[in-house]
Amino acid sequence: MRECERTSTVPEGLFQVSPMAAAQDSNEISYLLPPNRKDWEEKGIPNFVYRQKELLEGIQWPRTAPSLLDRTPRSRFDSALCAAWRQRMELGLFRYRLGELQTQTLPGVVGFVAQLNVERGVQRRRPQNIWSVRQAFDPEQFNFNKIRPGEVLFRLLREPDLPGALQQDDILVMINVSPLEWGHVLLVPEPTRGLPQRLLPGALRAGVEAVLLSSHPGFRVGFNSLGGLASVNHLHLHGYYLAHRLPVEGAPSEPLDPGGRLHLLQALPAPGFLFYTSGPGPDLEALIGRVCRATDYLTDHEIAHNLFVTRGAPPGKTSPSSALTGIRVILWARKSSFGVKEGEAFNVALCELAGHLPIKTSQDFGSLTEAAALALIRDCLLPPAQAEEVQAALVALISQDEQ
Repeated sequence: MRECERTSTVPEGLFQVSPMAAAQDSNEISYLLPPNRKDWEEKGIPNFVYRQKELLEGIQWPRTAPSLLDRTPRSRFDSALCAAWRQRMELGLFRYRLGELQTQTLPGVVGFVAQLNVERGVQRRRPQNIWSVRQAFDPEQFNFNKIRPGEVLFRLLREPDLPGALQQDDILVMINVSPLEWGHVLLVPEPTRGLPQRLLPGALRAGVEAVLLSSHPGFRVGFNSLGGLASVNHLHLHGYYLAHRLPVEGAPSEPLDPGGRLHLLQALPAPGFLFYTSGPGPDLEALIGRVCRATDYLTDHEIAHNLFVTRGAPPGKTSPSSALTGIRVILWARKSSFGVKEGEAFNVALCELAGHLPIKTSQDFGSLTEAAALALIRDCLLPPAQAEEVQAALVALISQDEQ
């Protein structure tokens, strides 16, 4: 039998703000839009400024019922994001109203979390015409300078002079108007810079620190390259809540370099490169540099890729139930795929490679098996010879850190 839920997989409490909480926050910055739509542009974008001590370590899944997440204290970041996101949903700023999402864990060894999201399959914006992983930004195409007033929730800013921190980019947190789950947002470095969809250290740092700012173990961040199913060629990362453990959090790995800076995830659903840090500080800055050198190599060699950031277990012989002791960044090199395959149960991008499958139709949701899901994913992976070549190149690149 499949494990199946008939409600949204994110605890409703995460998105509700009690009158008492609203009163307590009345003297703080408001991330809500004013009642009159004419005032939205004049309001400006509020700043969410965070401090080093707000980067949370030791966040774990409840050992018993997932419903205990309802009683998990929300971080200031979660409170701001969820209240503002829910208001935008109530105001109709999304392409569709995200209702209850049927969710099931597919039988098998992987533990795929499948969700039925028909509206996203039908209503989402058509992908842009992409033909190269290195394609330049085109201001004539849709980009995040063209969004409607009210779609931006806040500007994410670190307090200046955090120990060991580099200069931070100006990051806007905005709704994804075609959400795959509750709280689905985009992290966009200053849009007016017109950056193409190529990962940069400042954007990755904001993504990793957003995961650390959340007290919810299921808040994850990811990146799709061009050719890796990014639908907009304007630099952005995805962030969203999913109240389920995913296979990549505790999948075992083997070291690829003598220093243990790069590991290989060999477990299903797909082999990937694992980078790990125990938390904020110099190790995190070093990880960001290594990951971006790896994605630069892939981009320069016209190799599409996906990336996923999650709380997870340290590298080595772990298990699906291992404690979340730090941050895992998983990088997958894959075949380029330009456009959307309309007939498939799902399209393979960052969340699918991590084990989260948003399904487009009720028929596929009811009939999808683990074997069929794995076949779709394997079809997107590099041929073995090219995969070995990429692995050798990344090992050599990362090993330069030790010299």
